[in-house]
Amino acid sequence: MKQLQLFAIALGFLSIQTACQSEKKNTVNTGLTDSSAISSSNSIASFKYDSVKVYSTPPVSPDKKVTDTSKAVISYPVFADESANNFVLGKIMETADEGKKYNSYKAYADDFIKAFDDFRKSEKDYPQTWFLDINTEVIRQSENYLGLQIAYVNYSGGAHPNSIYTYLNYTPKTAKEISLDSLILPGSMDKLTAIAEQIFRKNEELSTTASLKDGYFFENDKFKLNNNFTITDKGLKFLYNPYEIKAYVYGTTELLIPFSELKTIAKPNSLISK
Repeated sequence: MKQLQLFAIALGFLSIQTACQSEKKNTVNTGLTDSSAISSSNSIASFKYDSVKVYSTPPVSPDKKVTDTSKAVISYPVFADESANNFVLGKIMETADEGKKYNSYKAYADDFIKAFDDFRKSEKDYPQTWFLDINTEVIRQSENYLGLQIAYVNYSGGAHPNSIYTYLNYTPKTAKEISLDSLILPGSMDKLTAIAEQIFRKNEELSTTASLKDGYFFENDKFKLNNNFTITDKGLKFLYNPYEIKAYVYGTTELLIPFSELKTIAKPNSLISK
């Protein structure tokens, strides 16, 4: 089981000076994190990262030596293709609290800081800061595939931050999101789940008959795949977030299904038919 990696992120947020700015970063070429990525001439072959940062201005302590402040940071790739940019924007906006809708990254960050400032007005003795960090990265890229990951970390009080890691799968040529059903043969979901459970049990050092009731949060104690997947150079990888199937302390759980295990259920000429 993996060790949680969120508190290092949290600590880094609590020592920033008051400001409000938008940062632009250097252009990034195809193949950012995947050596097998294919360089192409299409409009997502290169991109740059940009970010919006908003800070709270009221001090959290009358002690002038305390410079910590609440902070909202949203980082994202910018492509020449507007369809790809709108896809990423829409997915990041889906991380907002229920009922909240924003039309820009700046509006999202501004509202988070406003919520903190409003809270501080009624809780003047509250000693802690809040932070929001949403970091979206390109993790794999080719002519037919754009894979991204949104790392969402939010602390608005409590024992620890809330974190969600979400994979995004996008087809540049059609400007559409890739679904799991589009990769596997009709009626093969049960077989994919069975293959995944074998790998999961091996990774967790569980026998084929061991109950999933103790230590896991599967509904009705039955193994289930989620829809949070990405396509790597080795296979189809799923990721379960903290609290999704295990206690928070265990962090995320990854499950990689090698291409060799997908041969009988992969759709011909799909991204997983290796």
